[in-house]
Amino acid sequence: MIGSPVLGLGTGAVGGGAPAGTFGPGTLGRRRLLRAGLGLGGLAVIGTGTAVALSGGSSEPTAPGGSGGPGTPSGAGTTPATAPTGTAQPSAATSVVPSLRSEEQRSTARNGAAVKMITIIPQGAARPADLPVCVALHGRGATAQAWTDLGLPQILVAAIAAGVPPFAVVAVDGGDATYWRRTPSGDDPQKMLLDELPGWLAKQGLRAPEAVMGISMGGFGSLRYARNRGAGFGPVAVLSPALFRSWGDAKAVGVFKDEADWRENEPLLHQDQPHGRPIGVWCGTEDPFCDAARKLAGDTVQARFTPGVHDAAYWRKVLPDAVAFLGRALAGRGAG
Repeated sequence: MIGSPVLGLGTGAVGGGAPAGTFGPGTLGRRRLLRAGLGLGGLAVIGTGTAVALSGGSSEPTAPGGSGGPGTPSGAGTTPATAPTGTAQPSAATSVVPSLRSEEQRSTARNGAAVKMITIIPQGAARPADLPVCVALHGRGATAQAWTDLGLPQILVAAIAAGVPPFAVVAVDGGDATYWRRTPSGDDPQKMLLDELPGWLAKQGLRAPEAVMGISMGGFGSLRYARNRGAGFGPVAVLSPALFRSWGDAKAVGVFKDEADWRENEPLLHQDQPHGRPIGVWCGTEDPFCDAARKLAGDTVQARFTPGVHDAAYWRKVLPDAVAFLGRALAGRGAG
């Protein structure tokens, strides 16, 4: 474990491009969006240190992004989260509050990279060791902190206060444009999730992940992770998943080594194999990935397609629904 950098939300556009919401349906807009390499916001390292004060505050990115318990150890910070404006908060009557723990790990699977790991625990809901854990995968151009910038800590405790069974969330850095699979350089965030993350969580007294959720590129990675975990894994929630119906679309993002690399990892080409159960899908009807998401939705328990584009505003809107879906599905698995 090494010192924790303080992360902030940048103000520039991601992928250089148009203002949020300008990418509409249709081949031209869709191809331009794929080539731009959508990510969530411009997250940047703005300093270093051993103490981290994280908040749920956030700023809208100029351009939409993403294609695609125990004591705190030295080098980690734990703070209650501050709710961003407009985010639902638990009532004063509840004793559940979001506690954030931030630290960095060295990932052998990711070529020795320093990986930010943020754990969100709803303090007061249950003993941390008793909580099921969901791993959250960010989109292209983002980092683990994208989830706190979206207000996930506050959304989680608000859901619990409303009766959703509690669970913890862990978010980790998966790289800028890895699609959460092994890249030609040998960077392998999928191997990190499978082989290293359970040990990191165990050191905090937490269980290995029993659920996964992802946004955009993280949706692609979530389905790949669930397939690797096998038939007994789930639930899975994907928001605006960056999926590709053809090699031409996949090639446009410029990250796959070749068609074979894409075919090995593309969830839509492996729908006959387990991808976690149940699966929830949320996607905006003006999102360029909507058609691909609808194809995935043919094998889901819950799918919701409502007006929206591929941006943070849409993800904030549907994230409470996804959190409720995950909490109830995890509780149902425990009861079974």
